[in-house]
Amino acid sequence: MKVNPQYNTKETLLELYNKPLLELVFEAATIHRQHHNPREVQMSSLLSIKTGGCSEDCSYCPQAARYNTGVNADKLMTVDTVIEQATNAKNNGSSRLCMGAAWREVKDNRDFDNVIEMVQQVNSMGLEVCCTLGMLTDDQAKRLKNAGLYAYNHNLDSSEEYYSDVISTREYHDRLNTIENVRGAGISVCSGGIIGMGEKVDDRIGLLMSYMKMDNPPESIPINALVAVEGTPLEEQKEIESWEIIRMVATTRIAFPESIVRLSAGRTSLSIETQGLCFMAGAGSIFAGDKLLTTPNPEFNEDSQMFDILGLIPKKPFQDGCQPETHKDEIIEQKKVLAEKRKKELQEARENAIKNNFKPRVFKTVDSIKNEEQLSK
Repeated sequence: MKVNPQYNTKETLLELYNKPLLELVFEAATIHRQHHNPREVQMSSLLSIKTGGCSEDCSYCPQAARYNTGVNADKLMTVDTVIEQATNAKNNGSSRLCMGAAWREVKDNRDFDNVIEMVQQVNSMGLEVCCTLGMLTDDQAKRLKNAGLYAYNHNLDSSEEYYSDVISTREYHDRLNTIENVRGAGISVCSGGIIGMGEKVDDRIGLLMSYMKMDNPPESIPINALVAVEGTPLEEQKEIESWEIIRMVATTRIAFPESIVRLSAGRTSLSIETQGLCFMAGAGSIFAGDKLLTTPNPEFNEDSQMFDILGLIPKKPFQDGCQPETHKDEIIEQKKVLAEKRKKELQEARENAIKNNFKPRVFKTVDSIKNEEQLSK
């Protein structure tokens, strides 16, 4: 049961959301236990492989180039650095690595070739590989799938009605198109939203209704609480109340019984008790590590202690799907062949030049003539 038929309209979802909190949590916990192991919670790590300098104007994001947030634009990480970070995440208990790049959309260039190699390498380590790189074409999605990508994250952020209040540089349908391309390539879809941006409860329900309308809802639905960053348009937004995140997690769990509800950004402001209620209400994943891209997050040891207190078990990778096969990338292989051909041609040209006593032409300048005259004196 991917979608709960009892709550598949905006009216019934709103009624569900507004139930007495403990009644709502109980119903969510019951459904969660019917479809998932309630003790298992996946520890995922989110790595910013390309930070800052984004051309978008997402009001919540410190990586937008137009906002003065103190986030510097960096180049794409090297493959070796990513492997080092992935190894550290795996050693600390993570079973999924999500690599994020501050791009509006993926470009078919050397950077994307490097991302393909990152996916290949991390998949070979036995980690679920997720990427969040911005808008994606169907061909790019197929390349990522071929490389071994397990999941792709592309959040809708809020309802279609409220979306334009937060973002103007990308349309809602652009996000839906990317999700469709990801789904078409056979990649697991990870898509959710942010609460606490000034939206109404109707908008939170509207977000869930966007997923209800899909032929197949996302396998993963992250629920983020806004982290208000100084320098962004939403810097003065107040933190949401703990019960709001619990209520959103529970409603999402009941509406989409089989999806993994991921308790994502904003956990630093949540007590262990609040997080415990979120897990009871159906959250089946957290992001572990001291940062979520550029915002603070509990460190590995803090989450390890929380797991011990609550009696939780880290979920192993590929419990919800098979590990993708990694194949060679045709475009990269063609580039390698072409580069090798050019290298060989250059070497042959050098050898022929030496064999034929070729001497390169010397171009004289006024300065070089003066130097020759001085040396001859």
